[in-house]
Amino acid sequence: MATALITGASAGLGSEFARLFAADKHDLLLVARRRDRLDALAAELSSAHGVKVHVVAADLMDPAAPGAILDEVSRLGLEVEFLVNNAGFGTNGHFWELDAERERGMVEVNITALVVLTRALLPAMVKRGRGRVLNIGSTAGFQPGPFMAGYYASKAFVNSFTEALAYELRGTGVTATVSCPGATATEFAAIAGNDKTRLFKAGAMTAAEVAESAYRAMHAGRPMVVHGAINRLSAWSSGLSPRAAVIAIAAALNRRQP
Repeated sequence: MATALITGASAGLGSEFARLFAADKHDLLLVARRRDRLDALAAELSSAHGVKVHVVAADLMDPAAPGAILDEVSRLGLEVEFLVNNAGFGTNGHFWELDAERERGMVEVNITALVVLTRALLPAMVKRGRGRVLNIGSTAGFQPGPFMAGYYASKAFVNSFTEALAYELRGTGVTATVSCPGATATEFAAIAGNDKTRLFKAGAMTAAEVAESAYRAMHAGRPMVVHGAINRLSAWSSGLSPRAAVIAIAAALNRRQP
């Protein structure tokens, strides 16, 4: 049976994607750092939907992690038809004051692991003539983001990379979709340290809402989906407004509030 590989599956969007795939009777390979959460989710989904759920506890900040995941795919003999590159995190503050190792790790998780897994699994999808890649980008990727400089830049890569990949895949039977949420109610904000910014205080979509919208877009083969009317308006207007104004607005939204 075709398998869905989901990174960052232990909480938030990742666990919501896992529930959607399981409800559609797809077997799963769930990847995250926290083995206890993965095991609990695997037990829940296998019991509720009768699907096989494999788990891999891996920290994608480790450059060796994608290779370990691919080794497990090979060992289990899995046919990965759906790849969901969901794992990611952000940081908040003046770039030169942020922890250097965590900034490096953010690039490793948000960009490098995504590229490595996609490059490794795409050839088999193209050979079979079917498959779906879903990458989690962000509305943050449409403009620079002072006080979250590395995160915004990483999501600009994901957005651009996926749209280009979607074009290259035309006619192969395989599609690539980038999901671009705005503020979403997950653990992300607290971990990034921007849960006290104007951006998140203004309100956020739920993880279930974003995941369902992205899931539908992936199955439809859409290259990009921006979730929510306000986010779509923001993404559209950022391309029309003066660049300096766009950057200043992003800075104001990302600056921590007392």
